[in-house]
Amino acid sequence: MVIKVPKLGKAAAAVLIVLYLFALVGVIAFIALSHDVPLLQPQGIIAAEQKSLLATTVFLMLLVIIPVFILVAWISWKYRAGNKKTKYTPNWDHSHVLEAIWWGFPLAIIAILSVITYISSHKLDHFKPIESDKAAVKVQVVALQWKWLFIYPEHGIAAINEVRFPENTPVNFSITSDAPMNSFWIPALGGQIYAMSGMSTKLHLMADKVGVYNGASANISGEGFAGMKFKAHSTNEIDFENWVYSVKNSSPQLDVNEYKNLALPTEDNPVKTYGLADKNLYDKIIMKYMGHGGHSGLEKNKAEPESYRQEPDKVPEEGDDSHDDHERGH
Repeated sequence: MVIKVPKLGKAAAAVLIVLYLFALVGVIAFIALSHDVPLLQPQGIIAAEQKSLLATTVFLMLLVIIPVFILVAWISWKYRAGNKKTKYTPNWDHSHVLEAIWWGFPLAIIAILSVITYISSHKLDHFKPIESDKAAVKVQVVALQWKWLFIYPEHGIAAINEVRFPENTPVNFSITSDAPMNSFWIPALGGQIYAMSGMSTKLHLMADKVGVYNGASANISGEGFAGMKFKAHSTNEIDFENWVYSVKNSSPQLDVNEYKNLALPTEDNPVKTYGLADKNLYDKIIMKYMGHGGHSGLEKNKAEPESYRQEPDKVPEEGDDSHDDHERGH
């Protein structure tokens, strides 16, 4: 027995496509709300503001997108070839009312978004410190191949692939790179900031409560990029001070010579802590890209992954015809 499947008309196909899109949006929304998505579950004041901005922007865009999808299905169904009851007006091609709607409404949304963008750009400026009655913790971040170095100049310690700070306390990050350009990101606490060699940028974050949050590189930087992850621990003040004391008194010292070994490319690095022998190490890392190393005692990082290396073009010696033969295809 052969079952014949009826062919779908253009109108029915359009309706099914629209229904499929709505179902797809619903599935994505369900997955996002029922799983651990740091962007949608902010744990800090900056991340909460960014989530609110994201939700407002999406809502305003949906005010246009949803009516358009509904109209596509309705128009396709109403004006299908088989509907003989619909008024046939082949010479109609303009409506001032409709033109005003489909131009005016999106323009109004764009105007609203522009105002929101202007306000939020200044409010969420990553150079702007977070106001608090507690003193900020200063952390200097260096993106290496392929690991993160966190330096606490005021506490005299440093750590690889682990950063700790007290809850409800502003953290002032200074960020640079001693490797290809990278991006520092703790999704649950705030947006990403690029890290570039020879320059320093700022990022101010604060965690609302005790917790462990995933951090990562948000910029592809070579073969070890996938393992360039770290943990951000928000603790109470006592646990933080105990951690600082333990690291300072039981860890090897990080000086210029030790840093040179640390800066070599390595993958999937475990957490490691150091006592800080040179409180000016962060500045020296930046200064080594200024002229002849800026008298920092460090040299520019020449170690690069294979994907970043380029063989220099061979310059033919005088009388060497091999280059010309190659050009002629011999």
